[in-house]
Amino acid sequence: MSDDLVAKWDVALPDGKYRIEFEHGTTSGRRVIRVNNKEIMRQNWMFKLVGQENFSIGKNKFVISIDSASGFTYEYSLEVNGKSYEKFCENQSKILQSWTFIVGNKDYRLTLEKNTMDLWLNGERLEAEPEFIENGTETKFYIDRTECKVITVSSGHRRSGLVHALIVNDREISPAAH
Repeated sequence: MSDDLVAKWDVALPDGKYRIEFEHGTTSGRRVIRVNNKEIMRQNWMFKLVGQENFSIGKNKFVISIDSASGFTYEYSLEVNGKSYEKFCENQSKILQSWTFIVGNKDYRLTLEKNTMDLWLNGERLEAEPEFIENGTETKFYIDRTECKVITVSSGHRRSGLVHALIVNDREISPAAH
């Protein structure tokens, strides 16, 4: 890692978690963006030390802003799809629910997009249709031959809305922290 690493952000998207790192060489103006340790943008010898860098992850648009603070210091901020990083993260925690679990010695991350009911397994969208059950819906899918299902039921309270549970091999999996 470079001594010029000035900011990093963790972003949860339906297809997985992303670590965004930004390097800014304040003497050379060099700018480097890495996503999950993979360099996606590099600009050397930029004379303008402030400004913006735009990039995408899938259909999501990102903007890193570099603003002058006091003296020769700089402030860095991230926007995701036109929202501040903080607002975007707050919104994502409301519309995404994730679980991490192991099947056959392999790690899996399942993410539910609550607004569309789409399921993403290790970054790939699952083709699974929910079926109505007595008090809600059940969405079944298989990993190897292991049955997995997401059960969605009403919480019985207006404020909390729906409750989602993942069952793998007849065992409930606790939600992951975003």
